[in-house]
Amino acid sequence: MNQFWVDSGPPAVQGAVPRETLAHLAAVYCETTGYQRMKQTLRANGLIVLAGEPGSGRTATALALLSELTEDQVTRLDPATAVHTIGDDALHAAHGYLLELPPEDSAAPEPDAPDGPHGGHPARRRLTELHLDRFSGQLRARTSYGIVLVESGDLADRLLQGRYGVTCPPPSPAEVLHRHLRILLRGEPEGALDAACALAAHEDVVGALGLDELRPREAARLADHLARHQKGELTHAQLVEDCGAFVRAQARVWFARADRPGRLPEALPALNAAAFRIAVAVFNGSAYSLTAEAAELLTWELAVTLDPEHPVGRRLFGTHADNRPAVARSVVEDGELDLGAARVPARVIRFQGDALATAVLREVWNGHHNVRGPVSRWLRGLCDDPRPEVWVRASIAAGVLCSWDWVYGFGELVRPLAALDGRVPRMAAATALAEAARDPRVQPAVAAVLREWARSGDAALVDTAVLAHGYVLPAGSVRSSLDALGAVVRADDGADPDILGTASFSVMRLLASSAPDTVVDRLGRWLDDGRRSLADLVLLSAIGALTMRTTHLWGLTEVPALEPYGSRPLLLALLATRPDLAAPLAALVREALGTPRSGEPALDGLAALLRRAARDPETLRDVCGFLPRLAATSRDRDRLRGLLTGLVRDRDKPLDKAAAGRMWDAVAEGGRR
Repeated sequence: MNQFWVDSGPPAVQGAVPRETLAHLAAVYCETTGYQRMKQTLRANGLIVLAGEPGSGRTATALALLSELTEDQVTRLDPATAVHTIGDDALHAAHGYLLELPPEDSAAPEPDAPDGPHGGHPARRRLTELHLDRFSGQLRARTSYGIVLVESGDLADRLLQGRYGVTCPPPSPAEVLHRHLRILLRGEPEGALDAACALAAHEDVVGALGLDELRPREAARLADHLARHQKGELTHAQLVEDCGAFVRAQARVWFARADRPGRLPEALPALNAAAFRIAVAVFNGSAYSLTAEAAELLTWELAVTLDPEHPVGRRLFGTHADNRPAVARSVVEDGELDLGAARVPARVIRFQGDALATAVLREVWNGHHNVRGPVSRWLRGLCDDPRPEVWVRASIAAGVLCSWDWVYGFGELVRPLAALDGRVPRMAAATALAEAARDPRVQPAVAAVLREWARSGDAALVDTAVLAHGYVLPAGSVRSSLDALGAVVRADDGADPDILGTASFSVMRLLASSAPDTVVDRLGRWLDDGRRSLADLVLLSAIGALTMRTTHLWGLTEVPALEPYGSRPLLLALLATRPDLAAPLAALVREALGTPRSGEPALDGLAALLRRAARDPETLRDVCGFLPRLAATSRDRDRLRGLLTGLVRDRDKPLDKAAAGRMWDAVAEGGRR
């Protein structure tokens, strides 16, 4: 029973529920919200349908209701029983009957059901209000009661709209835990119960569980572990290890025979549920609309793999969006998505537990080999989507899967993406490689691939390698990443302007890492090197720092200091967070302004930066502190004054005169230094 899980005793089977089982339930059952209303409806109709997820306490609630109304005369019906086939002679007076329907995706066809649309396989008979009305009449005629249990899904969604359907919310897990501990620790020394409850809230235990809130069955299981720990049967390390198995058990249950019954169209509900759970794992914390669409695409991949001969369509009005997240133990909330230039409101879906996403992907990838093919094709398709909200999530997931099985993941996910035309799939391949390199056991393999690609002469592979080095992880450090980028640019010697452009983007991404001082120092050394290709890389990077928003340069390692300045150009974000780098940054910008081949685009970038600063007092303060460093010579000052004069006189968008005056004074200050 969901709420009174124990290690000993036989499981409930078809037939009368033992009185000792019901007595134990009475001792531990926690009344759920709406219990009294359920009882009133049951008394009035003789029948209710309880909808909820397995482990949520719905079975315990059903048994508690039936036990209370029938003085412990409760019988469990075979789950294969079809409601419309229950005869009058099968029911007794003043009895309670519990029928737990199999999941919709596993319901076997009834013997007398007509053939399915493809022939050969009988179709399932849909449970309807008419069936329930008939059963209700049979029960009321004998002063008996019945409860039908259904899982969340299309059937539950439909029945909840009728007179018998009732949602069964889980009770408080803390109360369930406390009641079980009280019984399990009976006879133990004083203080054992309080110690066990305190341990349940310990950060090691909570972190190992990885769930926002336990379901009743899990709370009962945790109570057993805590009680064994208090009795000295488990060490703390063993307790933490056992707690880590909770999310793994949830994932295993979700995907056990998730293509049942192994043919279409009967398997579609199960495939759709499995696909939705995988999509939530990839898009956890992202927009529900993107997640739902991705799930439909994955359902198609799974279906055509299971049965290639039959075309697969989409349900247009299936499970309602309000109820569907429960299938994946997730919730949909109001949130925001960062689009770089702005943040927009969105309905965001997330798992009810940080550990569920990894557990789901690991169970699918490592536990079900035949699913790898459709999942790989699905991720490759998402990685070619031009929307960053899609391809970034998919590429990170691809990288995680590669780190778990490098040989398969690289061949099926990364290598095909890197060979495609277009920047998006190559960016996705680079991101996946960087994410895979997070695992120190895989990082050497990633580094070897990038070295090979950089020397391959294949434009697509070279481009992907250069993009990957914009992340710190593949090379192992910022310094090593810069070494790799410099080697590629020197080898090309400026022959391919696309390589220079990609390399400058990766340099800017490294500037936005946790070690910008290392990057600034290397840029200065490249300028002193004397080779034009390296100088051009520095100039392009300096121009990009004037114009590129910091949020567009995200990496896979956190840089908390830059987060408040994500909407600013990179140069302004660095001035705000690393004022010690103002002098070398000014030298780089001054070089870009003073070099004929880069002077015009650099001046345009500086003009855009000054316009932005004029609208924000905090940014204006940083810029006015930076301008004197750009005005080191009279020629520098003349250039800057000419720029300010032009901006103020611009007929379409004149620069604010007060802000321009402060900037003018800052330029003049440069001459007095």
